[in-house]
Amino acid sequence: MQYRIEGTPLPVVICDLNPGETMLCEGGGMSWMSPNMQMQTQAGGFGKAMGRMFSGESMFLNHYTAMGGPGMIAFASSFPGSIRAFQITPGQGIVAQKTAFLASEPGVELSVHFQKRLGAGFFGGEGFIMQRLSGQGMAFIEIDGYAMEYQLGPGQQMVIDTGYLAAMSETCTMDIVSTGGVKNALFGGEGLFNTVVTGPGLIILQTHPLSVVAGIIGNAFSKK
Repeated sequence: MQYRIEGTPLPVVICDLNPGETMLCEGGGMSWMSPNMQMQTQAGGFGKAMGRMFSGESMFLNHYTAMGGPGMIAFASSFPGSIRAFQITPGQGIVAQKTAFLASEPGVELSVHFQKRLGAGFFGGEGFIMQRLSGQGMAFIEIDGYAMEYQLGPGQQMVIDTGYLAAMSETCTMDIVSTGGVKNALFGGEGLFNTVVTGPGLIILQTHPLSVVAGIIGNAFSKK
């Protein structure tokens, strides 16, 4: 499989497949494709399907296979931002916000990732549940806005405001800390908690989280 990412601010990843190669995505994820791409809808096992449903995602994944010759399929971003490609290998998976997954090769496994500490899930920005991408293959995720990447060393930390964490290496850990002080919490404008990610590993931050955009729109309508 060969791919290219084009366009801004609404990018698309275009995948050129050899005969018999397959790409998978959630329902509605395919944007356009060559006519020889054959689709099959699969759950990938009851446990995995229920896990995806519990995380708020589709229970089923669509598998698109190039039949009878080379094929092409495209997956477009649903929100202005970036698309990032990751080569997933055993022990080198990623944990991403649950809305980030765009498409992948069939060797990539999607599962629910629970934060080890309950507080990190409820106050860390994108909810208790995130997605874990593991296995073997290429995967593509969506980033809301511009993507900033940081490589954290062992024990190195980054403090992140709610919703700005898009993805991190599975070797990273996530926790929450209070902003500290009643005055800071009530008048600082930064909320009660911040997300703290500890390395080692890569973190990807997004400059325009969908949750922040929704809040801005909501505030604008409430003032009318």
